[in-house]
Amino acid sequence: MSTIKEIAELAGVSRGTVDRVLNNRGSVNPIKEKKILEIAKALNYTPNIAGKTLAVMKKQLKFGYILFGSTSSNPFFLDVVDGIESRSAELGEYGISVDIRYSVLGDPSLQVEQIDVLMESGIEGLVITPINHPMVIERIRKLTDSGFPVVTANSDIPDSGRLAYVGSDYYKSGETAAGIMNLICAGSAKVGIVMGSPLVLCHSERVAGFKKRIEEAYGGIRIVGTEVNHDDDIQSFIVTKKLLKAHPEIDAIFLVAAGVVGACRAIAESGLEGKLKVVSYDTTIASRTLINSGAIAVAITQEPFVQGAKPLDILLNYVGMGLKPEQEYYYTALGIKIKENL
Repeated sequence: MSTIKEIAELAGVSRGTVDRVLNNRGSVNPIKEKKILEIAKALNYTPNIAGKTLAVMKKQLKFGYILFGSTSSNPFFLDVVDGIESRSAELGEYGISVDIRYSVLGDPSLQVEQIDVLMESGIEGLVITPINHPMVIERIRKLTDSGFPVVTANSDIPDSGRLAYVGSDYYKSGETAAGIMNLICAGSAKVGIVMGSPLVLCHSERVAGFKKRIEEAYGGIRIVGTEVNHDDDIQSFIVTKKLLKAHPEIDAIFLVAAGVVGACRAIAESGLEGKLKVVSYDTTIASRTLINSGAIAVAITQEPFVQGAKPLDILLNYVGMGLKPEQEYYYTALGIKIKENL
């Protein structure tokens, strides 16, 4: 993402001069103006990014960002945080700070508390991966009803009044998992499902899409049991062992969220590694190892870096420039990863 600072350095002028040229704020030497415009064009400098100008610097904006759990409990969020920190570093040049907080997946009261703490700290926009619970919905709705900007990321609460959602189309990703399962199981499978939490819309939507697509198109696939692991590897190990013991007929596993390492360990300890077809999500360091070893057949990816960075651009444009999002849903791309294309 190009910035005014980069253009100024390449053109050999001040940031104030670049700001005047790009935003028509007074006269500039025609030769310098031409050079600045040429550099801006070469760097693909766009109006949405151009909003981070001197006017924005004077506002000293602060945004809050709430994620599930932590990067240690759910490694997927490492890549999300990379996106947040990368964009935060760029925004920091314009006096914009980002305060990242973590909430527990199964504790909506803690998530509401985190919202309140951030609000008291003086944030002017919030990005949140929300727990789908009335307590959280009510708190977000209270914010948005007052005109406070909220963007949901990774998981959504559509009826909360939020500005926009950035993340995967989870229903579609569930349908995609069903299609993959049908392919790798040659149209016949008895599937066990291990999901994170029914309180998280992205998890429940994945399962709903998976089930619906199976009902519509894949009669040879049957779901024989579902367990919840709360995105925790230890719980995932326990419930996967329980699932496999209760249903020895299972020959395929759909891992809906985190806890992948724990589930695959349970499969291995049950003597079934390489015998069960496993479909999961994302390519964390641990997941890559499991894909390479054959423990996971296919992983579906969802651009976590974009999920971290894009919401901050939306808030910047809205709070800093008064620009509403061009759309309500910013869906990230669904990718298919196997051993051969990691």
